[in-house]
Amino acid sequence: MTIDSPGSAMGVSQLFQLLRDGVPRTRAELAKSTGLARSTIAARVDELMRIGLITPVADGVSTGGRPPSQFALNPAAKVAVAVDIGASHATVAITDLTGAVIAEHSEALDISLGPEPVLEWVVSGAKDLLDRNHRAVADIAAVGIGVPGPVEHETGQPVNPPIMPGWDHFDIPGWVQQHLPVPVLVDNDVNIMALGERAVAWPNVEHLMFVKVATGIGSGIISGGLLQRGAQGIAGDIGHVQVARGTNVPCQCGNRGCLEALASGPALARALREDDVEAYTGRDVVDLVKRGNIDAIQAVRQAGRDIGEVLTACVSLMNPSVIAIGGSMAQVGEHLIAGVREVVYTRSTPLATKHLSIVQSIAGEKAGVIGASMLAVEHALSPEALSAGLALS
Repeated sequence: MTIDSPGSAMGVSQLFQLLRDGVPRTRAELAKSTGLARSTIAARVDELMRIGLITPVADGVSTGGRPPSQFALNPAAKVAVAVDIGASHATVAITDLTGAVIAEHSEALDISLGPEPVLEWVVSGAKDLLDRNHRAVADIAAVGIGVPGPVEHETGQPVNPPIMPGWDHFDIPGWVQQHLPVPVLVDNDVNIMALGERAVAWPNVEHLMFVKVATGIGSGIISGGLLQRGAQGIAGDIGHVQVARGTNVPCQCGNRGCLEALASGPALARALREDDVEAYTGRDVVDLVKRGNIDAIQAVRQAGRDIGEVLTACVSLMNPSVIAIGGSMAQVGEHLIAGVREVVYTRSTPLATKHLSIVQSIAGEKAGVIGASMLAVEHALSPEALSAGLALS
């Protein structure tokens, strides 16, 4: 049987897209929404029930006689493995099909250890979480992974990542699939954080930028409700845009004056050490700010201005309605964001900033994991992936 043939008005997988929002619907409501015959709807609902993607819920309101049955997404039908890998930490989680975290584990982990040690930790952690929650590898719908460097979208391979030695063109999906034989999606960590931030805090916002300020600086761009990756997957790489103030400051990428070389956590720590303030990491800078150190506060405020200088151009190009600032350095709170606002609101056109909100990330440290889950779930439940799976079932 052809599940979703080109000539069909709406196949099983397309019908499922109507039910993914979790809103219970009756067969009659589905027939009215789609224009399909009740018998066709009944057959396709039965197929989705057979594979467990939808489930009966509380009966609908009766207009006389037996109450009609309602159906909705079954979030527990499968799980997604969501992985957020940073420069010095990693988190692995399993989530349901709505992105709700079932269980997770985080650990300090140095990305410079190389791909195989890091990915061995990921696979081992995922299997452990599955075991402890009575799920099997066969229950995984897909794996979503975020890494702190440029990723070629078509292959899922990092390309010349400045802070990921040994990872250049490493086949992350292929390696992981040797241990977890399911679809594996890989993207830049800031892209997945943008997806997570939107899912948690701004589901109805069509134009959003997520800016991560941590060991590096980058942004994820959502425009028209869709993540924008660009031609090669590096859209939003604002960390390596030159800032006038830093003309002679070297950057790990080989250039000078990059935003990342001026405003990232390590850059701020270095600048403070030059002023005889003891700071060796971004975490040290955050702690100094929280203790009220004036030098650290002023350095963070200037970093916000530098970031604002680059974001001013982004506002003119992308016209977002929300800019969310996240990453470990966002823990300094309003000091960083105040610097960003100072420049963006001053230099951008009034129309561009009329309804622009520049805010601290609401998803916070959960943005990466939730975004990685969204990456996996959106793929696994897409009409194309579902059609292929149904045809093989």
